[in-house]
Amino acid sequence: MSATSVASPAAGGVVPSDSVRALQHTLYRAAKADSGRRFHSLGDKIMRSDVLRRAWVQVHRNQGASGVDRITVDQVNEYGVTRLLDELATELREGRYRPLPARRVWIPKPGTSEQRPLSIPAVRDRIVQAATKIVLEPIFEADMCDCSFGFRPKRSAHDGLQVLVDEAWRGRRWVVETDIANCFEAIPHDRLMQVIEERVCDQSVLKLLRVMLRAGVMTDGVVRRQVTGTPQGGVLSPMLANVYLHQVDRVWDMRRYGVLVRYADDVVVMCRSRQQAEDALAYLRVVLAELGVTPKASKTRIVHLVEGGEGLDFLGFHHRWVRSQRRSVTKGITFLARWPSDKAMAHAREVIRGVTVRSRMLLPVSAIVESVNRFLRGWAGYFRFGNSSARFATIRDYALMRLAGVIAKRHKRSRGYGRSVVFYSSDNQLGLISLEGIIYAPRPFRAWQKKPNAGGERPR
Repeated sequence: MSATSVASPAAGGVVPSDSVRALQHTLYRAAKADSGRRFHSLGDKIMRSDVLRRAWVQVHRNQGASGVDRITVDQVNEYGVTRLLDELATELREGRYRPLPARRVWIPKPGTSEQRPLSIPAVRDRIVQAATKIVLEPIFEADMCDCSFGFRPKRSAHDGLQVLVDEAWRGRRWVVETDIANCFEAIPHDRLMQVIEERVCDQSVLKLLRVMLRAGVMTDGVVRRQVTGTPQGGVLSPMLANVYLHQVDRVWDMRRYGVLVRYADDVVVMCRSRQQAEDALAYLRVVLAELGVTPKASKTRIVHLVEGGEGLDFLGFHHRWVRSQRRSVTKGITFLARWPSDKAMAHAREVIRGVTVRSRMLLPVSAIVESVNRFLRGWAGYFRFGNSSARFATIRDYALMRLAGVIAKRHKRSRGYGRSVVFYSSDNQLGLISLEGIIYAPRPFRAWQKKPNAGGERPR
């Protein structure tokens, strides 16, 4: 094995990762050096064996459900990864590749009664999408603005959240909040392709993107092909949405309208006055209308961050201007605090309730506790970068209460018996992890990470 390769038996063998990284760095540097350059030789790079292999590794890592062909990631392993990748490379080289329609499913939105459409491409199509993203993302990343944080390499939700803390401290406490209605479903294909063609002129790649956009979705056995939308759930969709919405970022005048913070289709603008906030909202509506999308009316408003006033929800947190009550030199200082939003709390309870339901009573208690712990680690890993102590205690108490119910039902006893086992008969409360001492409260103009490689991805 060479020094530039890594072994990954489950993913189908050796992955030449350094060659792919070098390709991405070369494309990024070329795009960064010349903002007007159009790339005309990219198709051959998408079908490279090392690029397709890296794409497979990413798809394998993410697992995910099967598409309309019902072929799973495990079945691809049985079929032969190299065999499938060679077939895809041949289809791409000969121009015969045609994606299958994505399978449409509906998933609940956390904390609401609404449902979100999710489109699941076939595994083979996810591989081709991932390979296309590997090649195209560095080119478009070179153009992206600092105000964009969602689904971008080396950027996270917490980077965007830190901007709110910094700008509120600077005095920008009039906030426009909104999100784009049905963003992934509303982006016009023709106008999206026009934006892509500003950087890409390779006809084989443009044709590939068009067939991906036109593949459609299958609902109840019927295939629907729209002229708008990058179906949510596709590997390429977040990048394509960012490329399209970059048109908002690049025309935004911070001095005139305030500081824009965009995480995919979620948007806030930090302003110094109500008038500036109203101007920013009016301008945002105009820009989005020119792109063929609109703000969601129910989530669009102007909020004044002031002590005793209302706050706003953004990226899973509730943000509110509060006064410090700590007995220290900071007592009496006002600042922008944040903690898990009501929707985030409702989602946490829903997940914990789901892993402690009666239908799982036959499992060992240790297995149920581990399921709860697994969720809490991820949930708390995101929300610990906030003023979340009280809400962490609430969620952990809820988990203990649900575990007490599990014990009571297993022994056909009262809930009081279950509580006595959890709180008094167990030395470590059945092994449920503690959420104390992990909070890292944000500070203005300080890096949000307590230590390198701390969690920061937005929970799905």
